Amino acid sequence: MLTAAAVVGTGLMAGLFFGWSVSVIPGTRLVDDDTYVATMQHINRAIINPGFVVPFMVTPIALLAAAFAQRRIGNDRAAILLTAATGVYVIGLLGVTMAGNVPLNNALDSFDQVASNTEAVRDRRASYERLWNRWHTIRSSAVVLAFTLATLSTTIDSD
Repeated sequence: MLTAAAVVGTGLMAGLFFGWSVSVIPGTRLVDDDTYVATMQHINRAIINPGFVVPFMVTPIALLAAAFAQRRIGNDRAAILLTAATGVYVIGLLGVTMAGNVPLNNALDSFDQVASNTEAVRDRRASYERLWNRWHTIRSSAVVLAFTLATLSTTIDSD
């Protein structure tokens, strides 16, 4: 049950971040600077809700607990995969988000678009979008890898 919860949580996060990569990012590339900045400010505020924060923060705990549970029952190979998934998730998703994306989001949130001219809005987008998308690609790849490792752990029987 614990492993299933870990896999589901990792899958939810992988789906969210992958879905963002293939839908939101291509869509926002097509909008003007004013629309982009306002949209990202709204999205970055709206995503801080229990439906995101709970699985985002609880999943690595579930992964690690599942790794311990698998180790305890003697399924060392599954434990190794779940431990690896935990590391990838913590470093690649949580770490990158906190060190890369969140500071960019905070800087964008403090930007007063209404009091800014067209050039300032264009510059703000340019200083945000490319770097934010690069960090997002790294964290998306990491969480998909974590999901793959967690899923693979369910295919391994105890020795």
